[in-house]
Amino acid sequence: MTQGGAVAIVGAGIAGLTAALCLARKGIASDILEQTLVLSETGAGLQLSPNATRILGALGLTPQLEQVWCEPAEIRLVNGNTFRTIASVPAGSFARHRWKAPYGVLHRADLQKVLLAAVDAAPLCRLHLGLRIDDGSPDAMAHVLGKEPSLVIGADGVWSKVRNHIQGSGKARFSGNVAWRLTLSQANAPAIFDAATVSAFLGAGAHLVVYPLPRLHSFNVVAITGGHDPKETPDRVLPPDKTRKQLLAAFSGWHPEIVDMLRNAPEPTIWPLYEVSEGAWHHGGTVLIGDAAHAMMPFAAQGAAMAIEDAFELAAFVARGQSLAAFADHRKARVAPVRSRGAFNRFVYHARGPVRFGRDLVLSLRRPESLAADFDWLYGYEPRD
Repeated sequence: MTQGGAVAIVGAGIAGLTAALCLARKGIASDILEQTLVLSETGAGLQLSPNATRILGALGLTPQLEQVWCEPAEIRLVNGNTFRTIASVPAGSFARHRWKAPYGVLHRADLQKVLLAAVDAAPLCRLHLGLRIDDGSPDAMAHVLGKEPSLVIGADGVWSKVRNHIQGSGKARFSGNVAWRLTLSQANAPAIFDAATVSAFLGAGAHLVVYPLPRLHSFNVVAITGGHDPKETPDRVLPPDKTRKQLLAAFSGWHPEIVDMLRNAPEPTIWPLYEVSEGAWHHGGTVLIGDAAHAMMPFAAQGAAMAIEDAFELAAFVARGQSLAAFADHRKARVAPVRSRGAFNRFVYHARGPVRFGRDLVLSLRRPESLAADFDWLYGYEPRD
């Protein structure tokens, strides 16, 4: 598939940098084209489940990541009104034993720095910054690189330019949800925020995810509720007073400590959440990975993990000379149940009334180890190599 031509990767985010490293591991050179002059990761925290860290370990990056991440002891579901623990899944050493890889939480920028350092050190990876790609066609790649690429990998996110050149591809659409993101110092955090756990506080129509960022001595806080499509760019920031008012309205009636935290926390940023509908992932010598192919909601915390899996398995298919169609079929079969899990979690996390009480009762009867077994298909996934 790559004989006689270059591999061009559009986008130097998690998907693009990981793809370059995975290809290099197979002896395949690539050019990574990124429009920004300086790589800077937006957002804040990131959860890396064992299906992702297994791959990063195969790339030799575990020692570097262990310097910047935290391995939480457990993942908890907590009632946002009463602070009663509904259920928990062990992580920490349990994750390493059961799923043969760690569960880590870290700042997105730290993961990007680790990936970027590895790319810079890999002779087969060539990163080109400040190259704006308005046209994601192979011809545009040839003009930029001075050579015709035999493979174009669109790793350019939910607003992918490369996707526009794939007939029948999915479309970016507003999910109906918005996320407020903020970083809260440990000193100013409510006592219920545990520096050894990932906690999801659940309420009617909303939930709040909290986990530690130890290098920054802080907590990553993401509040997700229903919302309206702003019909503007995805990183639009509302005026602070309007943002705060909307946020407090969404969490009205929650435990007073949560409400006070949201009222007094540093200015939150509101992010409309977009997803990419089902559609084609490839055409000719062009293929999509990560959010460009299948941007999904964060209810299963698998967006980055699916991008990392895509990158690793694409390199395996390319190295074997297998078709992009075979790759897409293989990955769609994997991504589909992950999407479904996210949709199910959305229903469960935001349940109201009797459904909410039933949810709490059913989950409270499950032992942590039993709940962990429900994740074997997801966290224990062994990618093609």
